[in-house]
Amino acid sequence: MTHASVFRGNHKCTTMRTPLASRCYSHAKVETDEEFDARWVTYFSKPDIDAWELKKGMNTLIGYDLVPEPKILDSALRACRRLNDLASAIRILEAVKDKSGPHKDIYPYLIQELQPTLIELGISTPEDLGMDKL
Repeated sequence: MTHASVFRGNHKCTTMRTPLASRCYSHAKVETDEEFDARWVTYFSKPDIDAWELKKGMNTLIGYDLVPEPKILDSALRACRRLNDLASAIRILEAVKDKSGPHKDIYPYLIQELQPTLIELGISTPEDLGMDKL
């Protein structure tokens, strides 16, 4: 235990301080993977989403320690299409490729899963545009 003395005017107050080895744990409900995916799909599926919300959502999502599921990316790419924002769609694909890191099988899997959406929306991959060779 440590002692701390505090002087206030003519009075000397001594308090005892003990180091606390406690941790604060959240009592909030833990979100399941399915709930997480549904939350983000709903976020990007908002019909009135604007460009700022799209970019904010993607920045937040990419900041997590995970690679987003194809259904989340599908929803985000559809939001890009609603906004006629091709540049953001390509940035999303680039961010996901970067986020995949050394796991070389993740990005091809995502592109394979997203291929029907990419064709439907007319979005080219960065590789189709030759951006991987820059």
